[in-house]
Amino acid sequence: MVLKSKAIGGYFELELPTGNNSYYPNALKYNSARSAFYALLLHCKPKRIWIPYYICDSMLLFLKETNIQPLFYSINLDFSIKEKIDIKNSDLLLYINYFGLCSDVQNNLLKTFNQKQIIFDHSQAFFIPPKDCLATLYSPRKFFGIPDGGLLITSLPIKEPSIVDNNSINRSIHLLKRLSGEPEDGYTHYHHSEESLNDITPRKMSLLTERLLSSIDYKKIKARRESNFQYLHSQLDTINLIKMPSELIIGPMLYPFLYSRNTNKLKNELLKERFFSATYWPECERRVHKNSTEYKMIKNMLPLPCDQRYNQGDMKRINAVLHNHLI
Repeated sequence: MVLKSKAIGGYFELELPTGNNSYYPNALKYNSARSAFYALLLHCKPKRIWIPYYICDSMLLFLKETNIQPLFYSINLDFSIKEKIDIKNSDLLLYINYFGLCSDVQNNLLKTFNQKQIIFDHSQAFFIPPKDCLATLYSPRKFFGIPDGGLLITSLPIKEPSIVDNNSINRSIHLLKRLSGEPEDGYTHYHHSEESLNDITPRKMSLLTERLLSSIDYKKIKARRESNFQYLHSQLDTINLIKMPSELIIGPMLYPFLYSRNTNKLKNELLKERFFSATYWPECERRVHKNSTEYKMIKNMLPLPCDQRYNQGDMKRINAVLHNHLI
């Protein structure tokens, strides 16, 4: 490839704050967390991998191609592993730090199993630092307005892909539409963007995504998320069935509110008030029984936004809307 001289003049690019921020400077940069996971498994070549029932199907797409046998385990309401699992020397264990609330569980796993057989998925726990394990995965687009990107932190001799993902611009339409209009305007484009990431061929993070990540005020965002989470917790703790950890919550993804009844009707009512609450991984329903924790998470949980876009006034509105419909 012939290097071009720097262009001078012409039209302006998107204006972004100049920054040199990198929250995890030693991480390997991929186009998505799932492609980073794929690259990790191609390197490790385990025979079997222990995986939670409560997981997105996209993380399972490539197990058949790699001839890795998935072994599923259940979780409790505090996100700990429910049953005793027997990890063989050739196995790996994948554990998800759900919503950024599971550091205690992770520490217990590190004491129970061989650390070099554990992969921690921090896709929902961006601000939780990596622990002493085989590898840690991050998905920053779940926390910031970026089109794609994944991070892999490991001591294994894995190199970043040589091919760069050049499709980030096509995944940015929903970001621009929401910035310039309303969330409904970009919803279809958002789904197209997510579907395009089902191609798990490992590619290097795009220059656009790297540039966007370098302009983020991480300290401010982390503090806002923690403040919003604590307010919701102070208002909803007594009726929330989720067992929250006792330690300090660090930069959470959202506030998981688990109610005692099915919330499908409630979600429809909330949509009328433009209150958007996702259902995490409904595809898991076919893998679990109706009395399981996972089934309750799918049917009865409201993941409440508490991210940097909102202030305490917004949290008060969320609390008021919930109490109006629940009580």
